[in-house]
Amino acid sequence: MKQFPVISFSLVALATTLGAAAPPTFNRDIAPILYANCATCHRPGEVAPFPLLTYQDASKRAALISGAVSGRFMPPWKAEPGFGDFAGERRLTDAQIALISDWAKAGAPEGDPSDKPQPPKFTEGWQGGQPDQVLTIPVKYALPADGPDQYRCFVLPTGLDHDVYLDGTEFRPENRRIVHHALVFLDASGQAKKMADASPDGSYPCFGGPGFPAAGLIGGWAPGLTPLPHDPSVSQPIRKGMDVVIQIHYHPSGKPEQDQSSLGLSFSGPPTKGRTSVLLFDHQLDIAPGDANYVAKASLTLPRDVQLAGVTPHAHYLCKDMKVTATLPDGSTKPLIWIKDWDFNWQNAYRYRTPIDLPKGTRIDLVYTFDNSENNPHNPVHPPVHIHWGEETKDEMALVFLTVLLPTTDDTRDLQRDVGRQYVEQFLSQVRTLDDLPYEMLSPDAVTRLTQVFKMFDKNSDGRLDDGERTAMLAFVKNFQEHQQQQAKP
Repeated sequence: MKQFPVISFSLVALATTLGAAAPPTFNRDIAPILYANCATCHRPGEVAPFPLLTYQDASKRAALISGAVSGRFMPPWKAEPGFGDFAGERRLTDAQIALISDWAKAGAPEGDPSDKPQPPKFTEGWQGGQPDQVLTIPVKYALPADGPDQYRCFVLPTGLDHDVYLDGTEFRPENRRIVHHALVFLDASGQAKKMADASPDGSYPCFGGPGFPAAGLIGGWAPGLTPLPHDPSVSQPIRKGMDVVIQIHYHPSGKPEQDQSSLGLSFSGPPTKGRTSVLLFDHQLDIAPGDANYVAKASLTLPRDVQLAGVTPHAHYLCKDMKVTATLPDGSTKPLIWIKDWDFNWQNAYRYRTPIDLPKGTRIDLVYTFDNSENNPHNPVHPPVHIHWGEETKDEMALVFLTVLLPTTDDTRDLQRDVGRQYVEQFLSQVRTLDDLPYEMLSPDAVTRLTQVFKMFDKNSDGRLDDGERTAMLAFVKNFQEHQQQQAKP
């Protein structure tokens, strides 16, 4: 009988020992997570405000790290799981988040040094190999110590005297402390150069888009992204005389800074397959002040079979939810992307792990929700005002770039022609007056032609199209486009 208390105590002690799992340690549990998901940006010389390579780096910020990952603010990855399977996904699992939380609550123990993995090694210089041509911002751009973020467009002439085929780009920020992200466009119009020439530093402000009808979006960069592999089979033409335009988002660091970033271009032969971008957008935004749930919608029907390789959604500060979905001809749906908490400061170009087959007749739907109320902490205007489509900070956009692959370059040309017909029909179906034309999305030549067509069908010259006049105009444009298509056939 006297042994019972001893046995009982021993059993309690054993149960307590077995039930109390050892707390996570930095070396065994946390370092592998940080090295795989955070160190790309959180290392010396990169955009993140502090490194996370050593125990000393991480332990003094354990609570901060736990809060950031628990709220899914970090790593910055906005796409919802289950809405697209994307390459390079930066998303921590629930188990990884729980480990970091438990580690912080336990006092951030370091653990056995022998458990620590080797810190990651990063490629210095050009990650995709030496480019065939390097374009550098001609003059260092000076960014003030503080103030609002800045969006600048830099025009870089290629200087090419012949056409080339581009099979890869790599943006290389010089000052990663202030370069937040970048987008790279082609300009065949010369408009960007005119805007840049009017500024002493050869750049111009460009908050939303590049400020001209781009001939193509050919690349981009954000912290943590690596260049896409070169693929000569889908190389893109750069015609002689075209300019490259880099739109850079700068974030002040607290002290005066300078930047002179570069872009590497890699060339190959003509493509053997087709690749192009299809744009889906709602340009008729009319968001009333105080409206916390304004919904923008747009649809496009694919005129041929394609493979969807990537998706790049875009809006400004008021957007809070964006969803893009494909409805196939058989009625089934495919989720393409869903972002529940859009943040303009963390834009991304999302590339599917495996391209998605979308047959002819598939309808792509865009549904974006905007919050133009005082309760939206991202609202740049107080009190809120009426918001329409535009390039300025206080304006808005609702669009998505769809990167599609096709069997041949001829298919690419035909796809763009057929999609263009849909654009024109959508534009004109909404036109009542000349003010309804989407001037900000059209080239000067297109504006001139559409203005002429409008006046031709405005029979009473009152500056408006009634239902009959608009129906006649749409029929004329459709017949004209069909005639052009027949003429183009061999």
